[in-house]
Amino acid sequence: MFTGLITDIGEVRAVERETDARFVIGTAYDLAAVSIGASIACSGACLTVVEKGADWFSVDVSAETLSCTTLGEWQVGRRINLEKSLRLGAELGGHLVQGHVDGIAPVTDRRPDGESIRFEFEAPAELSRFIARKGSISLDGISLTVNEVAGRRFGVNIIPHTAKQTTLGTTELGQKVNLEVDLLARYVARLQSD
Repeated sequence: MFTGLITDIGEVRAVERETDARFVIGTAYDLAAVSIGASIACSGACLTVVEKGADWFSVDVSAETLSCTTLGEWQVGRRINLEKSLRLGAELGGHLVQGHVDGIAPVTDRRPDGESIRFEFEAPAELSRFIARKGSISLDGISLTVNEVAGRRFGVNIIPHTAKQTTLGTTELGQKVNLEVDLLARYVARLQSD
């Protein structure tokens, strides 16, 4: 589990691809405190540390994950949002994020809104029912509040701090992000369908 509060921006240093993939990710984390087998959310996808050095770690990614997330597009030099897993008893500042990406959402609008940035995204049709005004959502691993919803499109506002401390500050029109709907919304929908 994660909170959606990004604690580092890493960079993809190497990519090995066959059917699956291995990514080497540079980070400012103190990796002496990160165990092999630990989970780190990488732009919203929960991945397992399989190897590490002083300022990098490696993760293996299955073909399934590559096909349903933006990870299939990652190249050397790509900046990614990082968050270590939540420790029991730690403060929950964002919302509960599993690191299980539900789909991909392209940016359909990006414009200044005072000192902030207003984004509009388009959710996959099957996920739009889980997105509600003033509800929580995770985009590239970032916990955000939904401002408005119109069909499949929804808006969020990014304050200057979030723009600086995450990759959203440089996200452009048409770019795709990993989307995870709110855990509670998913279970409420499941209960209503039975």
